[in-house]
Amino acid sequence: MISTRGRYALRVMLDLANNQDDGYVPMKDVALRQDLSLKYLEQILPLLKQNKMVVGIQGKGGGYRLTKKPEEYRIGDILRVTEKEMAPVSCLAEGAQECAHRASCKTIGFWEGLDKVISEYIDSKTLADLL
Repeated sequence: MISTRGRYALRVMLDLANNQDDGYVPMKDVALRQDLSLKYLEQILPLLKQNKMVVGIQGKGGGYRLTKKPEEYRIGDILRVTEKEMAPVSCLAEGAQECAHRASCKTIGFWEGLDKVISEYIDSKTLADLL
């Protein structure tokens, strides 16, 4: 399940894409338009900034803006930055220990297939698609 952090990050990125002609967009404006907690956004934005998805400046005229065009942002990349894990089961999680039952597991192929379908879908959509 995608957490609120992932869902909010996607809403922030869409809002910035929608308002990119205005230059740097203050987070308080995004919070108001999206009906989101400014304090919660202040926890999400550093992740987006660290991963060079947004840039920000402080002071008068400050705020955030996208670093690329909306069509260059895959939804999967945004979610992977904000979500701790995207795998449908723990044994497929990045860095997970090899399951002792993997060789005889009757369901692993199903889970791997689901993981592939999800990844392909979220990577096939961009911010521009959602605008």
